[in-house]
Amino acid sequence: MSTLKSKFGIGSAPTCSVSGTKFVLADYTNISDDDYRAAFYEAMTEQLTKIDTIVHDSALPTAELLSDFEAAGVYLTRVSETFFTLKSADTNAVRDALDEEISPVLAQHEDAITLNRGLYDKLVALDVRAKAGEVTLDAQDCWVLREQLRQHRRAGIELPAADQERLKAINEELATLGAQFSSLIVKGRGAACVRIDDIAELDGLSDEQIAAAKRAAENRSWPGWGLELVNTTQQPMLASLHKRNTREKLFRASVSRSSSGDTDVRPLILRTVALRAEKAKLLGFANYAEYVADNGCAKNTATFMPLLQKVATAAVANAKKEAEALQSELLAYEPGATLEPWDWQWLAEKQRTKLLNLDDALLKPYLPFEQVLEHGVFAAATALYGITFERTTVPGYTADCRSYLVRDYDGSDLALVLFDPYARASKEGGAWMTSIVDQSTLFDTFSVVTNNCNQPKPAEGKPSLMTWSEVNTLFHEFGHDLHGILTRVKYPSTAGTATPTDFVEYPSQVNEIWLWLPELIAQYARHYETGEVLPQRYIAALAASQHFGEGFASAEIYQATYLDQMWHQLPVEKLPATPDDIESWEADMLENAGLYFPLVPPRYKSSYFSHIWGVGYAANYYAYMWSEMMDADTANWFMENGGLRRELGQRFRDHILSRGGSGDVMVFYRELLGHDPDPTHLIRRRGLE
Repeated sequence: MSTLKSKFGIGSAPTCSVSGTKFVLADYTNISDDDYRAAFYEAMTEQLTKIDTIVHDSALPTAELLSDFEAAGVYLTRVSETFFTLKSADTNAVRDALDEEISPVLAQHEDAITLNRGLYDKLVALDVRAKAGEVTLDAQDCWVLREQLRQHRRAGIELPAADQERLKAINEELATLGAQFSSLIVKGRGAACVRIDDIAELDGLSDEQIAAAKRAAENRSWPGWGLELVNTTQQPMLASLHKRNTREKLFRASVSRSSSGDTDVRPLILRTVALRAEKAKLLGFANYAEYVADNGCAKNTATFMPLLQKVATAAVANAKKEAEALQSELLAYEPGATLEPWDWQWLAEKQRTKLLNLDDALLKPYLPFEQVLEHGVFAAATALYGITFERTTVPGYTADCRSYLVRDYDGSDLALVLFDPYARASKEGGAWMTSIVDQSTLFDTFSVVTNNCNQPKPAEGKPSLMTWSEVNTLFHEFGHDLHGILTRVKYPSTAGTATPTDFVEYPSQVNEIWLWLPELIAQYARHYETGEVLPQRYIAALAASQHFGEGFASAEIYQATYLDQMWHQLPVEKLPATPDDIESWEADMLENAGLYFPLVPPRYKSSYFSHIWGVGYAANYYAYMWSEMMDADTANWFMENGGLRRELGQRFRDHILSRGGSGDVMVFYRELLGHDPDPTHLIRRRGLE
């Protein structure tokens, strides 16, 4: 067995495991950056060799063809999941370079499999034999076979040879562009850090935020302080900064990042959309958005565009009403001033404090990260699914990782989850979940999943205190973790979140509903110094604030969703001609749809819209809206039937979480609720009636 394989937790004697359990994962402490490169090439060679054996097997195909095909890719999947988990959390120049090198090679490798005629013919032959009753396939076998055939066709297996060669070239270049974008976006965010020389400019920030700003400056060898950006347009610190000129500097740095100099991603964007349009046309689709929708639950853009237009129009109208109130609020602080986008969050926080006697500064001491995690996020999962969590000493992919062993209600081992909570300059912005090991009954593997946040790292001995929005995000991402933790499927390729993208956000959004339960808040919201439970008046104010600022929140998300669709639905000649045209094009698109409102810009502008240029949500950002429709429908079902109840959790687990992508997810959904998704609850939740 390869020594490299052992380092990645594969083989009879893996070098990193959890004592007394079946869990294995990559031995991050002993894998060098050079090891990743060698393992990628070794694993690709192994997979192609095994597939060649499958293709040249003279025996008639049986169900073993499917398991042999899955087994061929286990090593490469493990290497990929291990490396890209690390790179997104803690990159460096070597990892960036390897990403740019290996991404087009991986695209070539994928094409070598999906365009392998011999393999496709074997799968077709198995399908024919199964339909003739010559072989017996179980439900998961049938689903995997169907999906393999469909993905081969989507990859172009039935196209003429010349078109296949062009597709290969497009896929290679797109992979390179995606890797370049991902590297540049992290660098661009770091380069946009706002330098502050006078501490008076930080008036309104907490001691913790000021200390983080000091560390940001020290990391750049600056005197003074540095305000680092998160990945969204609006920045959390805009709610606290009292100095209007500081807010303006921070906002302008946010919206202009990665749009000039050596971190300018705009040329990559224009090339990417042109290639995607060409690919869609080669594959017989009107545009790239249709190509993507065909692979999801929606099936075509006509299914979701009317709903998007409806909710987006209503959201912008609500945001305009909110702006009128904020303009009046501004005049009390700045007579004669005109409301600007950098004022919005600060004024909204003032308004929320007045109306509800509540602000983030009051809440944060009650929301230390570990407490929210263990007594909130974990407690909800235990109440719903009967699972428990035990801290382990297993090393993770960064020094900040902490790991938990997850046990089922009967005490059996279920999964391992690793948390990497803190922000760092080498880490991507936002929050996300990944899988390092995929569960599979076929290979007797158990899930190892991650949860990545960007909490400010506290000073030694101090807790990392959370905003309410960050608590919401933690519940959301752990919803993805639960999809991985609770999956029980045969094939690793269908485990956990391996579902259509417009379904994958559904379980995570459902998990957000539990943070609002008063009985759960009383468990996880306790003052980190005194242990005092969050006062009842604060809990009541939180409940009352659920729809506060809903116009703004909905408008920025739906504007971004609309721009994603325009990038991928319009013909190339209607897209920006040059990088410098992108900003005006964005405004024109929103104006034409009746969605333009400069006081509430899109949640992501094109130059830092990582979801659609680097993270796999191209033409798919609508998935959040589509998933929220199902989430709101399901939340209504939970609450009508008693909320945080064990039997309801078990039903949700049995019908949704445990099944991953092992069948038609919309069938799973209908089995759970008894009907198709109903948008009524989404519209009501968003205050858009």
